[in-house]
Amino acid sequence: MGYSLLNDRIVADEEVVVNKEDRGYQFGDGIYEVIKVYNGQLFTADEHIDRFYLSAEKIRLTIPYTKHKLHQLLHELVEANEINNGHIYFQITRGATARNHIFPSADVAPVLTGAAVEASRPITNLENGVKATFVEDIRWLRCDIKSLNLLGAVLAKQEAFEKGCYEAILHRGETITEGSSTNVFGIKDGVLYTHPANNLILKGITRQVILTCAQEIDLPIKEQAMTKEQLLAMDEVIVASTTSEVTPVIEIDGQKINDGQVGLWTRKLQAQFATKIPAPITI
Repeated sequence: MGYSLLNDRIVADEEVVVNKEDRGYQFGDGIYEVIKVYNGQLFTADEHIDRFYLSAEKIRLTIPYTKHKLHQLLHELVEANEINNGHIYFQITRGATARNHIFPSADVAPVLTGAAVEASRPITNLENGVKATFVEDIRWLRCDIKSLNLLGAVLAKQEAFEKGCYEAILHRGETITEGSSTNVFGIKDGVLYTHPANNLILKGITRQVILTCAQEIDLPIKEQAMTKEQLLAMDEVIVASTTSEVTPVIEIDGQKINDGQVGLWTRKLQAQFATKIPAPITI
C-alpha cells in the first residue's frame, strides 16, 4: 500500500480524489515543488519549501500551514513510503468551488496533496551525457513561479522526445532561457554561464547548488543570457534539475559539444555536487 499527503494528513493513496471543481484541475490555479530524497533524507528541503511559499505569495495564495509543519509532513510522507532514493512531488491549489475565473471567497480552503516515489539516480545520463534540441519558448512571462501551468513545457519535452532527445533547450528568439524541465549552463574558456534568475526562468534549487559548487572549485560564474549560436560554441553544456542533477549535454540538434565527450569542468561540478548528497544514516 502506498501513502499520499492530503492537506495535513498522511493517507492511503486511494483516499486522494480530485474534485471536479478543483481550481488546479480546471485552471491550473496552483503551484508545486519536487524535492529529491537521498538515503532517506530530504535534499535542500528548506530551499524548496521557501520557494513553494514564495510562488504562493506571487499568485496570492495563502498556504494554511507553517513551513515547519509542511517540512514535518513531507518527512512523514517519505517515512510512510519507505523511500530510500527518489523524490517527493507536492502541490497546492486554490481549492474547490463553482467554476469562476475570479478568486473564490476566503472560506474556500486550498488543497494540498503530495506523493513520494522511489527512483534511482540518473547514473547513465550523468556518465555518458544526453542529446538536446532547440525549441521556441512559447510559455508565459512568469516562469519564476513554479505553477501548475506546464503545457508549454510538456509540448517542448514531447518534441524533444520525438526527436530522440532528453531535453528541449528553450529560446525566445535567439536567446536561450532554460530547458523544458531544467536550467541550462554553458562553460567556455573556464567560465560558467547561465541565464540570470529573472521572470524568464525558474530560479532552480539545483541551479543554486551548482553555482555554489562552481565557487568552491574556483570556476568563475557569469549570470548572462546566451544565444543559440553561443551555446553551440560552448566547450561544455549542462542541464540541471532536482531529478537530472548535473547532466552533461553532448549534442544539440546533431551538433557535437566537446566532440561528444563529457568535459572536465562538468566532471568537477558533478564530483563537487556529490559531496552535498546526504550519506546513509547509520545507527
